[in-house]
Amino acid sequence: MAHKARKRFGQHFLHDEGVIEGIVRAIEPGRDDNMVEIGPGMSALTGPLLDRLDHLTVIEIDRDLAARLSQLYSPDHLTVVQGDVLDVDFRTLGERLRIVGNLPYNISSPILFHLIAYADRVVDQHFMLQLEVVERMVAQPSTPHYGRLSVMLQSRYRMVKLFDVDPDAFDPPPAVMSSVVRMTPLPDSRVKPASDHAFAQVVARSFGQRRKMLRRVLSDWSHAINWEAAGVAPTARAEELGVDQFITLADQLYHAGVITPASDV
Repeated sequence: MAHKARKRFGQHFLHDEGVIEGIVRAIEPGRDDNMVEIGPGMSALTGPLLDRLDHLTVIEIDRDLAARLSQLYSPDHLTVVQGDVLDVDFRTLGERLRIVGNLPYNISSPILFHLIAYADRVVDQHFMLQLEVVERMVAQPSTPHYGRLSVMLQSRYRMVKLFDVDPDAFDPPPAVMSSVVRMTPLPDSRVKPASDHAFAQVVARSFGQRRKMLRRVLSDWSHAINWEAAGVAPTARAEELGVDQFITLADQLYHAGVITPASDV
């Protein structure tokens, strides 16, 4: 069955067998793993995964590709969820999820943020993403790629960049390099913000004007911030702070009632 890649879905179909083998080897599927694949496309990864799994759930937004998958594989081994991954409630897919996928680059960040809410149900996540996005995910403070995405994801996951993938591994080839990343949720013993909403608000505002000093960027809230207790220098900019420092700032504002639960979305 021929299928033309659709730009609106950001489709780039992986076909390089060496890359596919590398991804499967990195995932190390177990026969009874509860695995979910996002964006199976032409099933380049789906088939090799099913060779090692008793059952696989896939989420595919393209109706034609979803129908193709349903025809290719028995429902005893493959469950096809046809729809937008951003609308999927992963709580309905069970516990101890192992999530994989070649994510569409045009909405990769929204998908990553969507999945944060389900991290307590996840064993690990392996994703193919645009190289620049992966570099932002794993970036450390005071480096060029460090930003909002880095802080939000690093507060919840341990992330490791595994290997890069050339554009010619896809059809059609994207205009950028790609990379595979492993995301493992941090344990419940991790440092956690008192309010996820307050933490997200502080991080978003801080990086909204990343070149300015935080005292100016957060000036509306500065009366409730103890900068010394947070370990933040007077001239510090957002890109210089670690995750724990952002959590401390958010907790101060939350406990002072500056950012309240009533404003949670």
